[in-house]
Amino acid sequence: MTRVDFYTHAPDKLDLARILTGKAYRQGLKVMLYSPDSRVMADMDKRLWETPANSFLPHCKCSAPHAGTTPVILGESADHLPHDNVLINLHDSTPTFFSRFERLIEIVSLDDADQDAARLRWRFYKQRGYEMRNHDLREKQT
Repeated sequence: MTRVDFYTHAPDKLDLARILTGKAYRQGLKVMLYSPDSRVMADMDKRLWETPANSFLPHCKCSAPHAGTTPVILGESADHLPHDNVLINLHDSTPTFFSRFERLIEIVSLDDADQDAARLRWRFYKQRGYEMRNHDLREKQT
């Protein structure tokens, strides 16, 4: 069953996604970053290329011919899902295909609307019996 991890109170949602992607990659895991918003995916693509300046996370769009062999994929849809280790949801709704992944990461910003949407997703997963963990980033800052 999918393990669901919420990272709450993230000052920069996409930067945290980049950091967690790098951590998973270094552990030998394959990652899918998901959002149907093409602007979010373009921003994420840029961050994976540029930050940090002396590093690179091999990635491509999930529709690319080499997606099956690329450890990090960016997806705006669930049409082409070449691997199922880690899914990082960067959207405000629950991905319909999340349960095929071993782990789902939900990142919640400081924005009130984002937090409200995350509460609904938390309830959704909890009511269905998924293993849940919360990582409150406020506790990491002290």
